[in-house]
Amino acid sequence: MQRSAPVFLLAALLTAPIAAQTVPAPAPQRPKWTLENLPPPATVRSETNRQPNPYRSETGFLKMPPGRIMGSTSAVAVDSKGHIWVAERCGANNCADSMADPIMEFDAGGNFVKAFGGGLTVFPHGFFIDSADNVWLTDARAVSGKGATVMKFAPDGRLLLTLGKPGVAVAGAGTFAEPNAVIVAKDGSIFVSDGHEADKGVARIVKFAADGRFVMQWGQAGAGKADLQVPHAMALDSRGRLYVGDRWNNRVQVYTPTGKLLKSWQQFGRPSGLFIDANDTLYSADSESRNPVGYGYNPGWARGIRIGSARTGKVSAFIPDPEPEPDKGATSGAEGIWVDKAGVIYGAQVKERTVARHIRTQ
Repeated sequence: MQRSAPVFLLAALLTAPIAAQTVPAPAPQRPKWTLENLPPPATVRSETNRQPNPYRSETGFLKMPPGRIMGSTSAVAVDSKGHIWVAERCGANNCADSMADPIMEFDAGGNFVKAFGGGLTVFPHGFFIDSADNVWLTDARAVSGKGATVMKFAPDGRLLLTLGKPGVAVAGAGTFAEPNAVIVAKDGSIFVSDGHEADKGVARIVKFAADGRFVMQWGQAGAGKADLQVPHAMALDSRGRLYVGDRWNNRVQVYTPTGKLLKSWQQFGRPSGLFIDANDTLYSADSESRNPVGYGYNPGWARGIRIGSARTGKVSAFIPDPEPEPDKGATSGAEGIWVDKAGVIYGAQVKERTVARHIRTQ
């Protein structure tokens, strides 16, 4: 398939110049996470984990094409036709050395339609389908010549826009360190959350105009009231307010479109994925909460999908993660999440390398 040339943002860096990094250095030694360097867990209340589950869950409904298996995925979305789109990591958990097409389209019955994007990605991560059914994908890691970008594709697979510079993992006005999620507002404004690791000092929201021009950024790494740490997911409500899944800090941060902090909510768990429907129902996927001190520390909180109101903050339903021993692993269940017009919830699962759907029964 012929692809159009990428359009790169070349705006000046906001911060002092940083040397471009076309080939990432070896992964640094991660700190030992202790009570002293972890953020406080969310407060456990009497209703935590106790909301009803009015859904039945199923997997295996997507029919992969011959010769393909589903890799890890944190990216799922549904278009205006009810077609299900998944970005999986090339049959594994990384696409760096693969030419497989990671972006896959299935019809409403789960039948494979097409795939594209081979050779363009390293670590497909965040997903969004806009009002014109264009497919937006964040690539959260970089190797020489690709990755650390946000790409916009037409439904037929043509590459329409690239934000960032492929292979350059730097937090600047025109580049990203580790882009997690992307979302497009009704006026065409583009929001990107940046910073996937808690010890790298990058945690920000970057706003662009509809044509890809840099507008502004906000956020800094930390555990303070206005800080962010691993802004892993985003959603927009009917009033245009931006909800950010501040995963490492075990909370949802609610902002105006210009970055003013309005609310900070802990009742939706440790959010890996967020979605808000047309009725301002908020869906939050918690794939990481754990009891032991260390990564994912959020004792007393069960993993699963919490459902409530973006207007009031009240949680009314909870779909528990079926993983029997969540404390033994860093992740399980849904990370990326989408809800179709019929209210069916789709969850993209990294560990299980599948997509689950949850259908309301009550």
